[in-house]
Amino acid sequence: MAAILGVLAKAFAFMGIIVLGYTLKKIHVFKPEDFYVLSKIVIRITLPCAIISNFSKISMDMSMLILCVIGIVCNLIYVGIGYGINQKRSGDAKAFDMLNLSGYNIGNFTMPFIQNFLGPVGFAATSLFDAGNSVMCTGLTFALASAAKGEGGRSSAGSMVKTLLSSLPFDCYMIMTVVAMFQIKLPEVVLSFASTAGGANAFLALFMIGIGFEIHADKEKLTEIVKILSIRYSIALAFSLIFYFLAPFSLEVRQTLAIVAFGPVSSVSPAFTGKLHGDVELSSAINSLQIMISVVLLTFALIVVL
Repeated sequence: MAAILGVLAKAFAFMGIIVLGYTLKKIHVFKPEDFYVLSKIVIRITLPCAIISNFSKISMDMSMLILCVIGIVCNLIYVGIGYGINQKRSGDAKAFDMLNLSGYNIGNFTMPFIQNFLGPVGFAATSLFDAGNSVMCTGLTFALASAAKGEGGRSSAGSMVKTLLSSLPFDCYMIMTVVAMFQIKLPEVVLSFASTAGGANAFLALFMIGIGFEIHADKEKLTEIVKILSIRYSIALAFSLIFYFLAPFSLEVRQTLAIVAFGPVSSVSPAFTGKLHGDVELSSAINSLQIMISVVLLTFALIVVL
């Protein structure tokens, strides 16, 4: 009972931070544009520092690299479903569902939960999963959606590689994976700085979500929203059960994957939807609703698996 109360207390604290960010935006203490300022701080400073700090506390073997592959496969399954359920619909519909069913918002959303509840091993497992997830979210899914829409020429392999390598968290994942595998000791001053800055990642990431949170969609789009959410979380439940009961990993890694499965769709989905001239408002509504739903489901999953 004490463990459950502890999980609920932290989950409510997380939700409180999101609500705080949303409230301060609504009373004009912060502006919607501040989301992008905080996003730069999280992506370029606190998340990379959290990655460095947590990876420095673990040792890793080659077998854990399979988590990168799992991150890619999970994305491909969602992309395939998004394409498959729209066989008789337009290329626009295929591209929209491929983009808005797939991907995981791990760095800004799931990571704070993992960071506070599952320790360095859970953090490392999540980071490796996100490395594979990032390969899809930052370019490959968009390229596949472009092809489905009939605009496949817009993305090249070179541009996708360039996008991946320009992502500082992705670079940190790759570098720190090598550091952890070869047990390279980083200078104490680097670890001290990374620990201090990385400790702010959870608060800033959740506060940023609150500032960016918004739902705007016409009632006639409700059917599409319900369809996307139903498919997304039905598959998420299946993934979670498979990871927890069937995956050949340690308990802590299985717990981590079971929780990560319920994370919301990637935060870049609306941006890529807009790039393909899709319905950005609908994509943003789906993105925001998934944040609300995932807070509840991640909290429930933590109570069940811990």
